[in-house]
Amino acid sequence: MTTHKVVLIPGDGIGPEVSGAVKKVFAAAGAPVEWVLRYAGEAALQSGADDVLPETTVAAVREHGVALKGPCSTPIGSGFRSVNVALRKKLNLYAAVRPVRSLPGVKTRFENVDLVVVRENTEGLYSGIENLITEGVVASLKVATRTACHRIAHWTFRYATHRERKKISVLHKANIMKMSDGMFIDESRKVHEVDYPNIEYNEVIIDAASMKIVQDPSQFDIILCENLYGDIVSDLCAGLVGGLGVTPGANIGDEDAVFEAVHGSAPDIAGQDLANPLALLMSSTMMLNHLADTRKDEACRNVATKIKRAYNKALEEGHKTRDLGGELLTSQFTQAVIERL
Repeated sequence: MTTHKVVLIPGDGIGPEVSGAVKKVFAAAGAPVEWVLRYAGEAALQSGADDVLPETTVAAVREHGVALKGPCSTPIGSGFRSVNVALRKKLNLYAAVRPVRSLPGVKTRFENVDLVVVRENTEGLYSGIENLITEGVVASLKVATRTACHRIAHWTFRYATHRERKKISVLHKANIMKMSDGMFIDESRKVHEVDYPNIEYNEVIIDAASMKIVQDPSQFDIILCENLYGDIVSDLCAGLVGGLGVTPGANIGDEDAVFEAVHGSAPDIAGQDLANPLALLMSSTMMLNHLADTRKDEACRNVATKIKRAYNKALEEGHKTRDLGGELLTSQFTQAVIERL
């Protein structure tokens, strides 16, 4: 069996606990993965690095091509820059992918939710270009390039084809931002018309789309957004199925991919064995499927399927952490998954 080296970035707060849970499940499942430990965020500073995103961490991801990352803390309004944004930019991880599906045993307002949010991950307002014009006046610059708009549109249609998805909805505000969002939908239309006319396609203004999502999420299959909209909409969609604790995430480029839990580092419960490890565990199965696709190793897909069945069965039988209405600790839920492998 081929063993794949994967960079593990535990993260901050509850990150070491949930990443530790994934390591235990992978070991029990016989996943063909060898972990390469690196640090980012506050954990990097505590390990002696002089930056929240050490070059050694970035270099390791470039060397091995894939990483699993726990949540990293980012101060609000001041302090150091976002590790997540910096990592995506340095590795050119332009496609953020967040599948959202209903889980057995997790009761919410909706049933049978099954959609994917794809977010352009490198520009828009998240370019971080802000200037103080004069006292009390700040300008933030939204960046859009035709290259990036075309790239994410083409990636999304290709992904839809590979996953046998039938419809792509582009969310935008081109009625107001006619040039930037206008370019985004223009490139999406071109890709649809020229390369993928077989896939159903529509465009929805972002505010109206938000209403439609919470009215009836079954109207949507794949949602494609620019950076800021995708960040907000993916969290909104997570609320349809139980929250950020049960939604995985991936950041994918042409060369590298980083899979991550999309929730925060939750420092208020860190070290108390209370965190739900499911989001990072689900992200790790996405990672195994990615390895199967890119490295032609079906052993990875088999293990991913085994892990997915195990956590679904655990949830279905009522084994849940407190955020989902259960009583299990992190370690207890992890053990419940392992027993069902």
